[in-house]
Amino acid sequence: MRFVKLALTACGAALAVAAATTPAQAAGGGDIARSYGVWRNPHNTVHLEIKDCGPSTCGVVVWASPKAEADARKSGTDTLIGKQLLRDFETQRDGSMKGRVWVPTLKVTLVGSADIVDSRTMRARGCVIGNFLCKSQLWTRIDSPSMLADRTAP
Repeated sequence: MRFVKLALTACGAALAVAAATTPAQAAGGGDIARSYGVWRNPHNTVHLEIKDCGPSTCGVVVWASPKAEADARKSGTDTLIGKQLLRDFETQRDGSMKGRVWVPTLKVTLVGSADIVDSRTMRARGCVIGNFLCKSQLWTRIDSPSMLADRTAP
């Protein structure tokens, strides 16, 4: 029972710290770049910038609450700002994204996936073992499409 409780805590932490996890296309298809931008977790304790990181997509912490920072420090991470919590996310055949989620408070890397629900909502999911012991959350985009266009314009 202790393992199950720890595993569910790990899933929750993965989603709370990362977003879980991650960018994705809408089920109906579309451009993966529309998931790029800044997203906040449901408790507004972490903001991630989802962006292109070479051949895959990643999520880097651009803001963290004092509590999130303190929790990370307790686990040996000096700061969350600038840390790549989402790694190696790639588009799947069904339009979702899958990759790895680093959870600094637990010092583990989990399997994560995400789907874009609409232009401002992302459903992130993290699992401890395959599709077992999973948790999902809804993340909210906090930058506007025009801000993103300004950032990527030459």
